[in-house]
Amino acid sequence: MDMVEQIISLALFEDSGLGDITSENILPLSRQGTGVIIAKQDCILAGTRVAQKTFHMLDPDMDIQVMYTDGDAVQTGNAVLEVKGDLLCLLKAERVALNFLQRLSGIATLTRTYADVLKDSRVRLTDTRKTTPGWRLLEKQAVRAGGGTNHRFSLFDGILIKDNHIAVAGGIASAVEAVQKQASHLMKIEVEVSDMDQVKQALTAGADVIMLDNMSCAAMKQAVGFINGRALVEASGNVCLERLNDIAAAGVDLISCGALTHQAQAVDLSMQIFPGPDKNQQ
Repeated sequence: MDMVEQIISLALFEDSGLGDITSENILPLSRQGTGVIIAKQDCILAGTRVAQKTFHMLDPDMDIQVMYTDGDAVQTGNAVLEVKGDLLCLLKAERVALNFLQRLSGIATLTRTYADVLKDSRVRLTDTRKTTPGWRLLEKQAVRAGGGTNHRFSLFDGILIKDNHIAVAGGIASAVEAVQKQASHLMKIEVEVSDMDQVKQALTAGADVIMLDNMSCAAMKQAVGFINGRALVEASGNVCLERLNDIAAAGVDLISCGALTHQAQAVDLSMQIFPGPDKNQQ
């Protein structure tokens, strides 16, 4: 079972693993039907594959038609997905599939709003590790669907020396040196800094990427000028739509934004179910 299947399995068990006393009493015998998921607001779609897999994990024989792919703009009233199969399975999968689609489409929609502001800029918009526990893979996919890019997935695939690491190591130089001795030569070293003194320390220590954390746009511009291409520059902290253009104008290479995932609102989607004929009553 892969990671996505594990996430779905847990969500399905959470919702109906001990039974669905409403649907099971209304449908004591097998019956076929159709479910249609409809957008109730304009959005950028994400989560179609995990939604399909949700239905198929309950009924592998479900016939599913997806009208749009992740990253597509969907308008209010548009049908997003149609699924045909066992009615009981449709009812059990409905809320779980919608939860995935609504949450992930919310992230993609918010990300597209941010990405559109930066579309004429060379700056790359990235996410962070501020994700819903257990959903990181899905939420980072949604960021990409919205036009953003991914920062490190977790602690194993990228070196980022933050303030607490610096405190533990006894300084930026000590932290960078310790990592350089152990890490592969293929790994870049990123250091989080909060003022010009730390910028200079990080650059002298040999940082490949310098993250300017919660710095003013004027201070970021000064830092970019000092670094002068000797390291990639990432802006982070207090990133919002209103500041995006000013941050980009400071000359940074990357803008990382936790809001893409932790401030996204679920979009409004609903599922209408159309029961087929009850052959048991014919």
